[in-house]
Amino acid sequence: MNPWLSELFALWVDGGYQVNWIHSQVNWIHSPEEIPNGELCFILNCSKLVKPNILNRNKHNLVIHASDLPKGKGWSPWTWLILEGENDIPLTLFEAKEAVDSGVIYLQEWVIFDGHELIDEIRESLANKIVSMCQHFVQLYPNIIEESREQNGNESFYPRRNASDSQLDIHRSIVEQFNLLRVVDNDRYPAFFEYRGCKYLLKIEKDEIIN
Repeated sequence: MNPWLSELFALWVDGGYQVNWIHSQVNWIHSPEEIPNGELCFILNCSKLVKPNILNRNKHNLVIHASDLPKGKGWSPWTWLILEGENDIPLTLFEAKEAVDSGVIYLQEWVIFDGHELIDEIRESLANKIVSMCQHFVQLYPNIIEESREQNGNESFYPRRNASDSQLDIHRSIVEQFNLLRVVDNDRYPAFFEYRGCKYLLKIEKDEIIN
């Protein structure tokens, strides 16, 4: 989210809102312990659990999770959805609670993909929608609090992904594994395969859309 946060802050400042800036390498908070007291705290793409005593510093703590909660709680939800063959990715803005991904829902929107997008395109589309949803929430606040709804249905959880999840199966076709190629990160966790005692990295980028 880092490349898109400056845009979000600018929208809030232009709207007359007070935004707390904590001085660090990139001018916003990367550690929950640094969260100040305030009215609204947006917790975006945070890989750490925020403890109740820190959540108590703000009246509302908002998270956006890329699944149709309570389905798909946990780690890397949109990545798992793409791997499952989904191209309609839900974004759910909800209240953070001590239990993971369990709070009331305020907003929900979908980002629709065509199926050819690679990770950078997916990230950009989701980030733009997240910025829009955060701005929308602030514009509707505080009335939107009264419109919250509880999560309904059976919950499910996704596990944390790691570099080993980017391994390709040399006995399966590219078509069969294309969704995995869509979500690998060429720098941080590139696709790879093992063959004849060696490990090979395979990096992917889009050249052009043909039709």
